[in-house]
Amino acid sequence: MKLVARGLSALLFAAVLGAAQAQTWPAKPIRFVVPYPPGGSNDILTRIVGQTMSPGLGQPVVIDNRGGAGGMIGADNVAKSPADGYSIVNVQASFTANAALRTKMAYDPLRDFAYIGMMARGPLLMVVHPSLPVQSVQEFIALAKAKPGQINYGSTGTGGHNHLATELFRRMAGINIVHVPYKGVAPALTDLMGGHTQLVMTSLPSGMTQVQAGRLKALAVGSEKRTSFMPKLPTISEAGVRGYVAEFWWGLAAPAKTPVTIIDRLSAELAKALQSPDLKQRFAGEGAEPSAMSRDEFTKFVTNEITRWRKVAQDTGIKAD
Repeated sequence: MKLVARGLSALLFAAVLGAAQAQTWPAKPIRFVVPYPPGGSNDILTRIVGQTMSPGLGQPVVIDNRGGAGGMIGADNVAKSPADGYSIVNVQASFTANAALRTKMAYDPLRDFAYIGMMARGPLLMVVHPSLPVQSVQEFIALAKAKPGQINYGSTGTGGHNHLATELFRRMAGINIVHVPYKGVAPALTDLMGGHTQLVMTSLPSGMTQVQAGRLKALAVGSEKRTSFMPKLPTISEAGVRGYVAEFWWGLAAPAKTPVTIIDRLSAELAKALQSPDLKQRFAGEGAEPSAMSRDEFTKFVTNEITRWRKVAQDTGIKAD
């Protein structure tokens, strides 16, 4: 009985302590960890969100770039930080790709985080070399079936989000195309423009300028719906590969045991920030659109993304480098 009483007392103390923390939170600046170097979409979008959330939180939001290991160093840093609401991490499509491909990680993507909400979505853009004699996704598939193993596609590296996305497309379309990994999107697009490869799935900011200049040809977007940035471009699903969806997305998460009241407050402030016209305009520069989700919706979304990309990796034999 004494042990039971002690256990109940400990739980009660923890609950009271959590409530007390939530009432005084935030009492100092909040750290938003971006698990990539400064300058990329992860960094820029998180800075925009942090700046927009700051007035409502009543504290500055400080960006802490901790790049390395495909985003896993920054994620691990937050997973092991105190669960007090002062350490938040930017999670994104690569976060779920890492979880799908790796059996051993320093953190558990489902047990070690409390998901706050989604920030934005951005479609993958399917681009080909202008000389390729196709004007649509269906024509590309027909050409690939006529020339099995003769069409090459570039990616930002084995196991990256666009690699998984292209492999999903390959399997759903029933075609045989060859993967050529690069160390980033710039060399992948350079070789595509040079005619060394024929296809790349990339982000809107990376590919749209080259499409407008005539150096690349856009066939479709990978999002569920057409993008407002290129409304005349069909989705891959519309263009013949029914049910295909692959896109970039960005969100926020905290350490798992962060008090629910703090997570709710962060989720509410994030949702409020995403309604800002200024934020929407600034997001557009990164080819992203605000996409609000409740913390429960976002938790389910992340779980589903890990599950579906894990299946793609297993079906195709993709393993992390």
